[in-house]
Amino acid sequence: MTTLADLRKSYERAELDEAASDADPRLQFERWLDEAIAAQLPEPNAMTLATVGAGGRPSTRVVLIKGCDARGIVWFSNYESRKGRELSVNPHAALQFHWVELERVVRIEGKVEKIDAAESDAYFATRPLDSRIGAWASPQSQVIASRAVLVANAAKYGAQFLLAPPRPPHWGGYRLVADAWEFWQGRKSRLHDRLRYRPGGSGGWLRERLAP
Repeated sequence: MTTLADLRKSYERAELDEAASDADPRLQFERWLDEAIAAQLPEPNAMTLATVGAGGRPSTRVVLIKGCDARGIVWFSNYESRKGRELSVNPHAALQFHWVELERVVRIEGKVEKIDAAESDAYFATRPLDSRIGAWASPQSQVIASRAVLVANAAKYGAQFLLAPPRPPHWGGYRLVADAWEFWQGRKSRLHDRLRYRPGGSGGWLRERLAP
């Protein structure tokens, strides 16, 4: 019988060196994200979001990236959820992408802000109808008596809004403005490649290799 201590994997698919990586970490990230999408990985846009509340206790959950440009990385959520409450008191977060099949990890840290209402409205309008109703039906992170509560709420708001539910005031987008990036490429013998980017002079980035 295989035990947890026996589980091992040798990482040998690729390498990451300073010469082959982009000087701009966002462009390097977009390159890796495009490669994950092209490889048809399951949910290549899934990322772990870590936040810390007022009491200093961290929490994580998986969300989906919905935008990336020079302004930052965007996802959408319920502002009254646990992550929303934690971001309201501590507007800093960490993101992690783990593309297992490519033996790659990207870690990103920075300050978080809400995107403007017009951007949230525009994205909400593109969501499937059931998802738009669901944003109204789910009191995210709150205790509910049973699944029947969600079903009843969905029926209620479906009847109320029909085919045109507006964006709930408690739902919208967040943007993480990155001030630290790390790219990890698995290598043989656990001598992995790790490149960290942090702000340098003149608005550029300082690229450093970290020991694995």
